[in-house]
Amino acid sequence: MAKKKTTPISKRMQRRAEQRRKKRLTQIGVAAVGLIIVVGAFLALFDNNNPATLEVDQGSLPIEVSVDEAYEIYERGGYLLDVRTQEEWDEYHIPDTKLIPLDELKNRVDEVPRDQDVVVVCRSGNRSQEGRDILLQAGFTEVTHMNGGVNDWRTSGYPIE
Repeated sequence: MAKKKTTPISKRMQRRAEQRRKKRLTQIGVAAVGLIIVVGAFLALFDNNNPATLEVDQGSLPIEVSVDEAYEIYERGGYLLDVRTQEEWDEYHIPDTKLIPLDELKNRVDEVPRDQDVVVVCRSGNRSQEGRDILLQAGFTEVTHMNGGVNDWRTSGYPIE
């Protein structure tokens, strides 16, 4: 059997084949990046743990209040929920507040009244944001958190036990 002779591909044909390969790779890369963006946006849209994507009825309270605004709510009979630890609570706390440590709050939301304005507080204002979000996810509408925490409350001269 005689061997078939192959003719070398011309340089122009090689360049065209290489250009087509590069174009396909570019198209695949652009499609992959687009897919990643779409999937990321989709996941962010349905992320129930992301406070920015919470779809809840916030009610009439702002999402955050200052210490002075929290004191006004406190004076009007609002419910102050402290989410610090028992040790922090024992050191000092705002009179007539309820302690439910943050790590217990999801399991104890039924202890928080739904018929009062609720201000979530902590030491400096960080954990209270998370506590507020837990309550919002549980269906509370009249809930906010105090920026600055119990430290700023005490510094402002408001009552402490």
